[in-house]
Amino acid sequence: MNFIEKTRIMDEAGMRRALTRISHEIIERNKGVKDLAIIGIRRRGGPLAERLAEKIKEIEGVEIPVGLLDITLYRDDLTTLASQPMVLRTEVPFDITNKVIILTDDVLYTGRTVRAALDALIDLGRPRAIQLAVLVDRGHKELPIKADYVGKNVPTSKKEIITVRVKEIDGKDEVVIEELAGE
Repeated sequence: MNFIEKTRIMDEAGMRRALTRISHEIIERNKGVKDLAIIGIRRRGGPLAERLAEKIKEIEGVEIPVGLLDITLYRDDLTTLASQPMVLRTEVPFDITNKVIILTDDVLYTGRTVRAALDALIDLGRPRAIQLAVLVDRGHKELPIKADYVGKNVPTSKKEIITVRVKEIDGKDEVVIEELAGE
């Protein structure tokens, strides 16, 4: 499928400001950073989780544990993805039991990715709480899942997609709305 860029909704500075704001909101809501850990959903949730942890360290002077979660085998659409889905590694090098986990992803859409991530997290332990941080909430929920921290709410049509690019994977930071060419 060929998508064309319709609108750029965040550039590098916009993403930095959104992540800084989310970091402050996380600290405020949790009255500090005691027992806090951040886990990013692979792929782009990982770099965003690392950035949140770095911002929190700048603000509070405390290093927050960061992990990466692969949800491939927890997806409810696994059989429709491919005959051999690519499974990446979950890297959570700390015990999540009794921690407040900030689950991080780039875009919240139907809620199905987050549901799969919740299942994967519970298999790792029993956190005290799980809070959701997303860079973009685009609407169209199919499950009763709501983010605790949102960089930007962007109402979209179902014909559009939100593409988040991060330097660590894509070589640049931006968020764009794209549309199927010819639509």
